[in-house]
Amino acid sequence: MTVNRTPAVTKHPPYGDVEDDLSIHYPSSDGEPMAESEKQYFPLTDTVGALKDWYIDSPDVYAAGNMLMYYRINDNTTSVAPDVYVVFGAVGKHPRDSWLVWREGKAPDFVLEIASPGTWRRDAIQKREIYAEMGVTEYWRFDPTGECFTPGLVGERLSGGKYEPIPIDTDGAGVLRGHSAVLSLDMCVLPGLEFRLYDPVTEQWLLTYQENAEARRAANAARQEEAAGRRAAEAARQEEAAGRRAAEAARQEEVAGRQAAEAGRQAAEAARQEEAAGRQAAEAARQAAEEEIRLLREQLRSLQSGE
Repeated sequence: MTVNRTPAVTKHPPYGDVEDDLSIHYPSSDGEPMAESEKQYFPLTDTVGALKDWYIDSPDVYAAGNMLMYYRINDNTTSVAPDVYVVFGAVGKHPRDSWLVWREGKAPDFVLEIASPGTWRRDAIQKREIYAEMGVTEYWRFDPTGECFTPGLVGERLSGGKYEPIPIDTDGAGVLRGHSAVLSLDMCVLPGLEFRLYDPVTEQWLLTYQENAEARRAANAARQEEAAGRRAAEAARQEEAAGRRAAEAARQEEVAGRQAAEAGRQAAEAARQEEAAGRQAAEAARQAAEEEIRLLREQLRSLQSGE
């Protein structure tokens, strides 16, 4: 289902007349691991996968995560690596080694950081300042451990260069929920500390990468089952057609047999009639012969008596 979304407008730091030095190399890795544990890894990869799939038909929306982002021109020592981010108005979805704000033309519109005991304080202070400097419209933080901050979901929206809190509520099902105006999606934390994205328009959860894979497998299995059903139906149709052809051949054979029998009967009747005609002709010939003999005898007697 395609949902209309209004891209957010993100400002980035002004670069003035500073010339971009293309000879500078910007590393794609800072040597840090993607996540401290599976508690951070799965929310990161699931959320990036869900957002990539959600915006798959939007060529100018780029969703990624754990990528070094350089936001000061000609400075390859100052970077930040958002766990999850989304950019509206991106120039293509091609793979990138890193994100250079001044070359891409803008900073992210949305950032989500996934807390760990070793990172959550930096997320809350230093990264918050960096994202404000970059002009990131919405900044969200999620605590999958339940030990770093309470509540385990924090959302903020940039206003006048400063972040203002986004309301977070707990619904009747115990789901911690806040709305992202940038994504037009709800950020949700389920009671088991599972982070999920929810579309309030379609009232559906965004599928994770694994759920998408399972859905594709199920759809493929359904397609294969449907194809097998079509093949079975076609085989049954062909078998039925063959049965009809065989029945028609038998009917035609029966008609031909009846016609042959009728022709035989007619031939026998003709022969019988011909035989009767022959007997009648023979009888007539016999009678004619007898009549001729009788006449000859009478003539002979007449001759004898005249003597």
